Amino acid sequence: MPAGPEAEGVGTATLSPAGLEIHTGSWRSGGSPPTAPLRPPAGPRPLHSARRTMSVTDQAFVTLATNDIYCQGALVLGQSLRRHRPTRKLVVLITPQVSSLLRAILSKVFDEIIEVNLIDSADYIHLAFLKRPELGVTLIKLHCWTLTHYSKCVFLDADTLVLSNVDELFDRGEFSAAPDPGWPDCFNSGVFVFQPSLHTHKLLLQHATEHGSFDGADQGLLNSFFRSWSTADIQKHLPFIYNLSTNTTYTYSPAFKQFGSSAKVVHFLGSTKPWNYKYNPQSGSVLEQGSAPSSQHQAAFLNLWWTIYQNNVLPLYQSVQAGGALAAPGHTLCLSDVGAPCADSASGAGEPCANSTPTPGVPCANSAPGSNQPAQGLLEPTHLIVDEILSLPEGCRSEDVDLAVSVSQISIEEKVKELSPEEERRKWEEGRIDYMGKDAFARIQEKLDRFLQ
Repeated sequence: MPAGPEAEGVGTATLSPAGLEIHTGSWRSGGSPPTAPLRPPAGPRPLHSARRTMSVTDQAFVTLATNDIYCQGALVLGQSLRRHRPTRKLVVLITPQVSSLLRAILSKVFDEIIEVNLIDSADYIHLAFLKRPELGVTLIKLHCWTLTHYSKCVFLDADTLVLSNVDELFDRGEFSAAPDPGWPDCFNSGVFVFQPSLHTHKLLLQHATEHGSFDGADQGLLNSFFRSWSTADIQKHLPFIYNLSTNTTYTYSPAFKQFGSSAKVVHFLGSTKPWNYKYNPQSGSVLEQGSAPSSQHQAAFLNLWWTIYQNNVLPLYQSVQAGGALAAPGHTLCLSDVGAPCADSASGAGEPCANSTPTPGVPCANSAPGSNQPAQGLLEPTHLIVDEILSLPEGCRSEDVDLAVSVSQISIEEKVKELSPEEERRKWEEGRIDYMGKDAFARIQEKLDRFLQ
């Protein structure tokens, strides 16, 4: 079944004791989504819905991106799913903090973009948030249960990567998940199967307000809510290959050598995510500066993540600009030489066209099989030409992401901007809260502790 008009891929990534092997095929991307969004009979209204040819239209893969940084992970996840021709829709939940530029790019990969605003939600949701503000991100993730226009969904964290088709997960019931490597009697909430239900959603929020979360996040809350998971039904225990923790595979190397080649979903657990590394497009490997990969297995997965980002995500920025879908003031992309100041405009460089001849090594957004662009180049290191600088116009700068690309390095960095107390207060009043960053509960608690000392 084709993945859809905007992205279609054929390829597999397999593991062997020698490492990660990538087998490539054709890939097409391009086109623009229709302007009329799909209007579901229940649940939140999607900001975007694209027509795709699907055999099962009432089921979906769902992920969450709370800001522009996590959108990078969601885009790679979405493209890794598209490579293996899913027969279900792709949905991404976002917060008001996601820029219009990233929303436009997400629309190239996902069938639906649904904004979740806890402040401007139903009364019972707003009340739960006011009672448990430390569970901000958790409550947003729980919002996936309100997608009642779908009969069943598979949730995948934005820091996961799909290695093969995983449509068989929809044969599982709620609540199916893989054991957590740190405590196997608990499941890991990075990948799970669920059935949207407003009744279940209300019960989850009630449980959150009354009991909180024993780990301060969604995993603790979900484990205490679905507390019979470890003993009730073994059919709801997903094999570890559906949630392979990249930074723990080395703890039992013989098992990884025996079963690693069957891995279908990898999960980049821990505070250091793939986008926190720098990547060398010439060697096709992450740069081991600062926090290096803990094992050769993790390095192989990181390299695959960056290969997909380089070849299937970066061109989307280009196609969005060429298509005129620019961001609102306050957001931009700049591809330039590392260490060089970001130009306000592509001085001396021609405006890239969606239908123009693509830069060597960079797949064109509208290229098709049989074009001059070699298919195998889509999963090979791209040698970017620094002279070909792409930048969006002045007034479209990203407040969150600083993306730099050169011949020798690609990096994604989070911008740190100090706001005045008045600006901070206005952000909170407008519901624009950075749950994953400076407004995280742990940081607020630190400030309170210092104040009370």
